[in-house]
Amino acid sequence: MSQAKITPTSGTDGEAPIAARLSLLNRYLPVWIGVAMVAGIGLGRALPGLNRALGHVQVAGTSLPIALGLLVMMYPVLAKVRYGEINRVTADRRLLIPSLVLNWVVGPALMFALAWLFLPDLPAYRTGLILVGLARCIAMVLIWNDLACGDATAAAVLVAINSIFQIVAFAALGYFYLQILPSWMGLSTSEVHVSVWSIARSVLIFLGIPLVAGYLTRTFGEKARGRQWYESRFLPRIGPFALYGLLFTIVILFALQGSAITHRPFDVARIALPLLCYFAIMWGVSFVAGRTLGLSYGRTATLAFTAAGNNFELAIAVAIGTFGVTSGQALAGVVGPLIEVPALVGLVYVSLWVRRRFYQHEGEPAS
Repeated sequence: MSQAKITPTSGTDGEAPIAARLSLLNRYLPVWIGVAMVAGIGLGRALPGLNRALGHVQVAGTSLPIALGLLVMMYPVLAKVRYGEINRVTADRRLLIPSLVLNWVVGPALMFALAWLFLPDLPAYRTGLILVGLARCIAMVLIWNDLACGDATAAAVLVAINSIFQIVAFAALGYFYLQILPSWMGLSTSEVHVSVWSIARSVLIFLGIPLVAGYLTRTFGEKARGRQWYESRFLPRIGPFALYGLLFTIVILFALQGSAITHRPFDVARIALPLLCYFAIMWGVSFVAGRTLGLSYGRTATLAFTAAGNNFELAIAVAIGTFGVTSGQALAGVVGPLIEVPALVGLVYVSLWVRRRFYQHEGEPAS
């Protein structure tokens, strides 16, 4: 998702209206996505030969314009990560181990269960949701964490760990949850044919390339101009391009399969329901876990939001690279950010209420 500039707030508790603390781009993100969907459907009807035209030049089975849009979407997100601070949080095992378990065991398993529970008859959408569950949040979580007054340093490091771990684990976990586990449980996967190499290739291209670019940009940018310039001047300039890439991808996706979407309007609602359940359950379980472990409010909030958020950019990129831009898997990924923003904003309010109710003894939260 796009990187937000959070407006400083007045008062002592940092709890100005949440919407007012989001940038204009992020505040109306569901609106922009909706506009992109409508524009895409209109474009598809105006240019019925668009799919054939886009397919002339391809990268890893994905048309070049769409591939470029996906890379542009991912790069600003990964340029924001503070890769050099990993060791500052990894020493805190009470935070690191629960985060790894919640992100890479509980989250994917929960999305797998919800996808099969709510979409047993829609394998393409089900597969798309499972891919969303595997794509751990590496961007918007920093926004939600800041709004909820979480631990900013811990959030940045957990994002860095998730970024690197996804390169290593995404393809294997994808194959496990899409092929191996359903087979063990006697669930039919005859409608879904997926290659672990296809997933790995998509991850290496659409996460690996921007990850390396983001790491090099931060490393050399900070050396040349310092962290203050990099984070206050450079990142705000490139941040909106993540949203531009996402909206471009959505326009193309809906241009190519808008007809199918308009004939099945309730499919979007069916995809949205398990996503809402996922956000609520993951956030609640993670917050309870942090409180049970005796973590401070700041680190508990960080644990909850890093576990509840997802990297929809990667899920969309993998779905398009593996199954195609006109696939139901890609559509399921696109519905994700449409639901995430209002759901996670709501959970920010819940988090701040919990802080007032149960963490008064801590005083000001970590920043």
